Amino acid sequence: MRTLIRPIGFVDSPFGNDGKVARLAGGLSWFASVELLEIDDDERIKATIIPVQELETRLDDDLSEQWARLTGERAPLRLGQRVVRLDQPQVMGIINVTPDSFSDGGQFQDELAAATAGMKMTELGAAIVDVGGESTRPGAKLVWEGDEIARIEPVIRQLASGGAAVSADTRKADVMTAALEAGAGMINDVSALTYDDRSAALVAQAGVPVVLMHHKGAPETMQERPAYDDVVVEVYQWLEDRIAAAVEAGIQRSNILVDVGFGFGKTVAHNLELMNHLALFHSLGCPLVIGASRKRTIGALSNEAAADARHGGSIALAVKAVEQGVQLLRVHDVAETLQAVKVWRGLRDQALSGRG
Repeated sequence: MRTLIRPIGFVDSPFGNDGKVARLAGGLSWFASVELLEIDDDERIKATIIPVQELETRLDDDLSEQWARLTGERAPLRLGQRVVRLDQPQVMGIINVTPDSFSDGGQFQDELAAATAGMKMTELGAAIVDVGGESTRPGAKLVWEGDEIARIEPVIRQLASGGAAVSADTRKADVMTAALEAGAGMINDVSALTYDDRSAALVAQAGVPVVLMHHKGAPETMQERPAYDDVVVEVYQWLEDRIAAAVEAGIQRSNILVDVGFGFGKTVAHNLELMNHLALFHSLGCPLVIGASRKRTIGALSNEAAADARHGGSIALAVKAVEQGVQLLRVHDVAETLQAVKVWRGLRDQALSGRG
């Protein structure tokens, strides 16, 4: 048995509420109450809502550690010479140098087009450009390391030399090595360092940030009837284990980010349940990344809209994530997402100005 803390009862600002509200992960969101989730094995068995001011009377050692992680600041990310602050939501632009990615496959197979698009994302305000050379969409086939390196290495090199902060989206150690040598400053691994047994040591030695993403099954089969007893609890505990494994491998905790893996071995209902509970995952003590952009769940909720017609749904999920303190939004539509984040930030800044 254990208890997890889920922040709820979000408020516009902390003014006039001393001792009654708490700040979420050092960001721009405050909450006035929490839901204490009692867990037995992999399932929630009871939920109790209490005000923040009453929580301190219930804090044992485990809850105290969770509380410290929920409310603690997140250190800035360092990608080479670039620093990405995490006290506000940031956007990570997606560049897939692949022929078969679910949304932009084939769009950026030419390295010049890919690099140009990545630099445009940076100019628009994307904090990071995430470059991948292997599709991990449902049903995708494995790509040989040599082909993956040939796809992404020149693009990363051009982006990095142009001053962009670059992340490499890969699960293979050899590709990680090539990407880092080309100038990438972060690794985004959809397997959470489980696919290649050399990758954890490599990331630890390089001293770069890494995104650990939850998944269930390989891309070829992950959407064949995925099942969970309780998707929120299982994903939380799985990520908790992967963080521990990464730290044991020598990766600094401050360099670890986590992603709940929207769409990776999950049904529409699973994805929506996770989106509704994102704030809970801050108690893992790591920055949160969400990659819901143009995903199939949006189509399922909007008359099977095609991937390139899911902009509105992508923005809705991005704002939902930002409201729950998510630090990095991994998106295809950088300009539109940045506009939504700026409007959200304007609303937040007005509330924090203390003026009526």
